[in-house]
Amino acid sequence: MSGVAARFKATPGRVNLFNLSPAPGSTSTQKRLGRGRSSGLGKTSGRGHKGQKARAGNGKPKAGFEGGQTPIVKLFPKRGFVNQNTKTYAPVNLDRLQYWIEQGRITSSPEKPITARELLLSGCIHQVHDGIKLLGDGAEHLKTAIHITPSRASQSAIRAVEKKGGTVFCKYYNELALRDCVKGRTDRTEAAPTRKTDILWYTSWRNRGYLSPTALSKMPVVDERWQTLSKQLLSFKTQQYEKAK
Repeated sequence: MSGVAARFKATPGRVNLFNLSPAPGSTSTQKRLGRGRSSGLGKTSGRGHKGQKARAGNGKPKAGFEGGQTPIVKLFPKRGFVNQNTKTYAPVNLDRLQYWIEQGRITSSPEKPITARELLLSGCIHQVHDGIKLLGDGAEHLKTAIHITPSRASQSAIRAVEKKGGTVFCKYYNELALRDCVKGRTDRTEAAPTRKTDILWYTSWRNRGYLSPTALSKMPVVDERWQTLSKQLLSFKTQQYEKAK
């Protein structure tokens, strides 16, 4: 730390311009090169003798450069593309969920359904990825009425759960909302679906979307914001547009 910063350190109390200083440990003295061998950075200034890395301008090639020969990146053919909007869901099957209930490791009720937080803390899943998807494998082993709020659910899983008297309501989570759900935070406003495919999914009762009017009338706990979002996102179905003359 320089002499000026050392004389004016931040002190507790009122903050003024004269007592502002960098945080302790956030600054360091300048590295002075070429000031004698005893400094440890003299003569070659820490670059060593000759070579590409000792030249002026640092001369470092870009990542992937292999001295002039064809890089391995160019040798491999490229096929297809990577979808930037794709999501990876953590699958949860009904037989595994039933086993966790029988072990007493997880419980559910209409007022407190199973979410990604309960599944992760109980060890039913090891990572939430981009959300939870309920699948219908092992439906014949399901004996308990479960109440769950995943991100997605298959049609076979929905039929099997509702046949036993349970409920499935699919809820939208973005990255931040899913993190808050896992950590149990409720102080932030949850995100709403913005992409067209997500809006159509979560406003459909067939998918048991939590923003569909039927779901809002059947859910035991409904946020007022969900009702407002449902009206706003479904308003396009009743809007009238003037035809061009």
